[in-house]
Amino acid sequence: MTQDLYVLGGAQTDFARNWAAEGLGLIDMLREVLPATFADAQVDPTEVEVVHVGNLAGELFSGQAQLGGLVVAAEPALVGRPSTRHEAACASGSTAIVAAGADISSGRYDVALVVGLELMRNVSAKQAADNLGTAAWAGREALDAEYAWPALFADVAEEYDRRYGLDHAVLGRFAQIAFDNGARNPLAQTRAWSFPDGSFAEDDTVNPLVEGRLRKTDCGRITDGAAAIVIASAEYAAEWAATRGLELDQLPRITGFGHRTDTLLLADKLSASRDSEHLFPQLHGAIQDAYGRAGLTGIEDIDVVEMHDCFSITGLVTLEHLGLVGGGKGGSVVHDGTIERTGSLPVNPGGGLLSAGHPVGATGVRMVLDAARQVTGTAGVLQVDGAKRVLTVNVGGSFTTAVSFVVETTA
Repeated sequence: MTQDLYVLGGAQTDFARNWAAEGLGLIDMLREVLPATFADAQVDPTEVEVVHVGNLAGELFSGQAQLGGLVVAAEPALVGRPSTRHEAACASGSTAIVAAGADISSGRYDVALVVGLELMRNVSAKQAADNLGTAAWAGREALDAEYAWPALFADVAEEYDRRYGLDHAVLGRFAQIAFDNGARNPLAQTRAWSFPDGSFAEDDTVNPLVEGRLRKTDCGRITDGAAAIVIASAEYAAEWAATRGLELDQLPRITGFGHRTDTLLLADKLSASRDSEHLFPQLHGAIQDAYGRAGLTGIEDIDVVEMHDCFSITGLVTLEHLGLVGGGKGGSVVHDGTIERTGSLPVNPGGGLLSAGHPVGATGVRMVLDAARQVTGTAGVLQVDGAKRVLTVNVGGSFTTAVSFVVETTA
């Protein structure tokens, strides 16, 4: 992307819903989220020139591929538009935004629809875990684990402990902040959940171990959901703003991005970074790329972070790659209030993946949508006072894919 991209609006579904239990599927999800997206963006679907879709495993969960065509089936006004699906594990939605941004920056199109979606609660927990396990190296890792991803991120926790030392109280507090934030979010998966005493501690009764040292509240749950945004070129956005009595600088825009990919096997990544300053150098690099393309110095220029926390250890590691603190120092900003919604750098005011929910293909899109609302003061009960610049960090696999965006306004 060589120019700013303007986020005109978007929508998400309720991440607490079980669509299959309602007798509904992916097409129904699209038929709900697309009209809401176009209404929020105040864009007629006929004005969309290109469509990009983020999804990990439609074939495995629903028996459905060709999701680009499914979007057109849900909104017939999009017939004839080019529509492509993108897969990068949990970063699928963000890679769809990167591709849409490249289309707009090339000058080929002015208006893009980006949709992320996943139906995941229509199968057993074990089948869901096996489906999601395809984003690891099949047949090479987590071979003896009942649940591949808790096992792999437990390995991350073990490596973190080996390098820096790890007190579970840090993970517990990170998770508690996430669930407290999610309780305020009217669309969060866990907004109605209750947590008895000991839920964030090393309490084997209410917070049992799942894999390794990771416990129940350290682990995100599968869920269903969709999120979509309409993004536009500066030329289109200027006309759109003028017809509504707005200035262009009042609109949320994506000013920087980073997108990097590492090798697939977790053990190989950890081995390669043994002498590095960072546990996952490509994650740090993607974030630095986003800062640089946005013309920023670093994390000191950011007001809010929408950050990947499918597990509490994922959140802690990602926190340490922002440039805020060094490796092994994340516990200090978890415990001192820095990342709480009233702190100096609020993280995941809507609850993040742990609490808001993680319908895999939708997450990266939801992050940018939430960021756009924060910087325009339209985030409702989730609003962080004075937020004008938000960093998103979306990770796929065992930090294999990393995508970061800077979303801001100057008004």
